[in-house]
Amino acid sequence: MLYGTLAVAALYYLLPLYVMVVTSLKGMPEIRLGNIFSPPLEVTFEPWAKAWATACTGLNCDGLSRGFWNSVRITVPSTLISILVASVNGYALANWKFKGADLFFTILIVGAFIPYQVMIYPIVIVLRELGIYGTLTGLIIVHTIFGMPILTLLFRNYFSSLPEELFKAARIDGAGFWQIYFRIMLPMSLPIFVVAMILQITGIWNDFLFGVVFTRPEYYPMTVQLNNIVNSVQGVKEYNVNMAATLLTGAVPLIVYFVSGRLFVRGIAAGAVKG
Repeated sequence: MLYGTLAVAALYYLLPLYVMVVTSLKGMPEIRLGNIFSPPLEVTFEPWAKAWATACTGLNCDGLSRGFWNSVRITVPSTLISILVASVNGYALANWKFKGADLFFTILIVGAFIPYQVMIYPIVIVLRELGIYGTLTGLIIVHTIFGMPILTLLFRNYFSSLPEELFKAARIDGAGFWQIYFRIMLPMSLPIFVVAMILQITGIWNDFLFGVVFTRPEYYPMTVQLNNIVNSVQGVKEYNVNMAATLLTGAVPLIVYFVSGRLFVRGIAAGAVKG
C-alpha cells in the first residue's frame, strides 16, 4: 500500500514533466498530430535553441538569455547577503540573549507571514524615493529583506539545537562574538546553510511578482521573460518552444536541489528541533 501510494504520487508529478520534455523535442508538424504522450519520431533541439536565443517577447527577440543573466545577477547577491545576515541574527538570538530579544524575534516571525501583496505599494514608494525603483539593486534589496525572517528562524532554531556547552566553553576561554561565530558555529552549520541556500535560490529564481513589479523590461528576470514568451500573441503558438523555455527556466533550482538534496533534508530536520 505504501509503495503503491508513492508510485501513484510520483506518476502524478512526473507525467506532466514527461509531456513537457517530449513536446520540447518535437517539431510543430508532429505536435499538430495531437498525441501528446508519444515520444518524438524525430528528435530536434531547435525549440531549445530558439527558446534560449531568438524567441520574441514583444519587440525583443533575444529569448531567455537576457532574463537568465538578470536572474543570476539578482539571485546571487540576494542569496548571499540574506543568508549571511540571517545567520548572524539567528546566532545572536540563540546564544547572546539581549534585552528585547524575544520581542525582536516575535516581530521577525510576524513579518514572515505578512502577505507580500500587502507590502508592494509601500515598497514601491520607498524605492522610488531612494531612486532605485526599476533597478536590479532595488529588487535585490527587496528579496534580501523578505527572505530574512524565515531564514533567521531556521538559523536560530539550528544554533539552539547545538550543545550549549560549546558556547560556554568558548566564552570561558575568552572568545568573543565573532570568534565563536566563525570558529565554532560556522564549521558546524553546513546543513542549515545548504537549506537556506536552496530556499533562497528557489524562491528568488522562481519569483514572478517582484520581478515584474520592481524592474523595467531590460532587467526582467527569467520568469517574467518566460511569461512574455508563453503569452505572446505574435505569430503561431509554438508549444515546443514554450515547453523548452519552461524547462530551461526551472533547470537551475532543480540542479541545486538534486546536487545538495541530502544536506537539505539533514538541515531542515535539525532546524526544526527547537522552537
